[in-house]
Amino acid sequence: MDAVRTCVGCRTRAPRPSLIRVVLRDLELVIDERKSAPGRGAWLHPTRECAENALKRRAFGRALRVSGVLDTQNLEKWLNGYGNQVNGSK
Repeated sequence: MDAVRTCVGCRTRAPRPSLIRVVLRDLELVIDERKSAPGRGAWLHPTRECAENALKRRAFGRALRVSGVLDTQNLEKWLNGYGNQVNGSK
């Protein structure tokens, strides 16, 4: 039985393997590919809609317990690449 986590974008619960883990490194949001980096993590469906909802609601700051502006470029770049992999594009 897989562990269940809550997506910070849509606030629905889902099995851990279906979500990506986002961690903070020097105020930059980074995808934790192995889902084992130390520290707090925020869980997110790998969709643009959930990422945009989380950014709009400032959910990453609350989930990771930080205040201030977070750098989201790495997260956006990863999501753009992930969308191309899913759609079969290069």
